[in-house]
Amino acid sequence: MVTDEERAFMLHAYAPESRARINLGIRRRLAPLLGNDRRKIELMNSLLFSLAGTPILYYGDELGMGDNFYLGDRDGVRTPMQWTPDRNAGFSRANPQQLYLPAIIDPDYHYESVNVENQQRHGSSLYWWMRRMLAVRQSAAAFARGGIEFLQPENDRVLAYLRRDEGQVILVVANLSRFAQVTEMNLSAYARWVPKELFGGNLFPEIKSTPTPFALGPYGFYWLGLSSAEAQKK
Repeated sequence: MVTDEERAFMLHAYAPESRARINLGIRRRLAPLLGNDRRKIELMNSLLFSLAGTPILYYGDELGMGDNFYLGDRDGVRTPMQWTPDRNAGFSRANPQQLYLPAIIDPDYHYESVNVENQQRHGSSLYWWMRRMLAVRQSAAAFARGGIEFLQPENDRVLAYLRRDEGQVILVVANLSRFAQVTEMNLSAYARWVPKELFGGNLFPEIKSTPTPFALGPYGFYWLGLSSAEAQKK
């Protein structure tokens, strides 16, 4: 739960249009909620899939689907799945007027451009980025069953935490700011261990007993597997 002050802030920041609000919440998909900013979308999904608990991905959010808050109740986020650029987004062959809810035709999220078929053709699409992130998460048991320990970076714009399970240790570092950030963290408990970036497999410098520096781009993040230098050589 959040306080009334926190709720008012979130509504002002993410749902300034009153039609986007329902009861005490917001009825928007992730992409329009974040202004269709690819970096923000990637950051939020990195947190969703690395924090403790069971992540839930709403259909179409793997594509960056839009919504239609002019429809009543929660129907604005229940529009047809956008499979192809064909009639009714490939969801149905019926007369478009017979659909229970219309397909999205907003210029920024139009089903003719934002759909599974188009994104499967491009390796840099959000669809393939999500597939790669899910594959990395599934390969790391610590994300599914591990405990979580929040760290205290010197820079309060950077969120950092450890996920640990049966000897596997993963460090997550996320820049919550739209500007590049630098911070330092005390990782002396893992001195002489080596961080390995989980997406590309690149090795970071060995952790020292002194504070470890990190530089992150705007809305950037790292998933780093920590292991001893000896383990890295095996």
